[in-house]
Amino acid sequence: MRPPVAHHPARGASRRPSRILIVEDEKRLAVSLAKGLTAEGYAVDVVHDGMEGLHRAGEGAYDLVILDIMLPGLNGYRVCAALRAAGHDVPILMLTAKDGEYDEAEGLDTGADDYLTKPFSYVVLVARVKALLRRRAQGGGASPVHVHGDLKVDTAARRVFLGEDEVTLTAKEFAVLEQLVVRAGQVVSKAEILEHVWDFAYEGDPNIVEVYVSALRRKLRAELIRTVRGAGYRLEAGR
Repeated sequence: MRPPVAHHPARGASRRPSRILIVEDEKRLAVSLAKGLTAEGYAVDVVHDGMEGLHRAGEGAYDLVILDIMLPGLNGYRVCAALRAAGHDVPILMLTAKDGEYDEAEGLDTGADDYLTKPFSYVVLVARVKALLRRRAQGGGASPVHVHGDLKVDTAARRVFLGEDEVTLTAKEFAVLEQLVVRAGQVVSKAEILEHVWDFAYEGDPNIVEVYVSALRRKLRAELIRTVRGAGYRLEAGR
């Protein structure tokens, strides 16, 4: 259930390595990923079923969870949803052999921060891991509070309010909204959002931006984010 994986901090690192939990039932893939990420300087644990993954992730000791969707015991969607319902905001990178907007949207709706379809490039996976960990670390830095009508986005505390109601967003949803709110009233292109939110290594469908914008419209108000045909998106004035 809990195959041992050595924890090796990066050479010369003075701070503790980021801890990553891999929940993946394909044991050869899981071990391969663990070895690679350990070599990158991360502390890695591996489990192979959903119930054990939920238990370990729920302990709150991890900086990132790499979560397969098709798992025995409890699938990845349910693990993710249970963690979010319990208030855990650990970044979650979902892995799946499935493909298509429906599956991706379902993963995002349950609270996943990113989504990678098998087979994937290991280089791309590492880039996604680094991006998610970097954004989590930046969450504690000093940043302004952006107020746009009745929408308030606190980029330091990573909290969003619509009127007096707080809106819960995933890390990736927040990153997309942040790109729009810092340029409120201006058109932000899909390419610009991809560059800042998914990084240069992203090789997937650029329509992923539309999935996240749709999620933001559901959680906020549809009219807040306007699609400017052929140009991008614009955050409109709130009430």
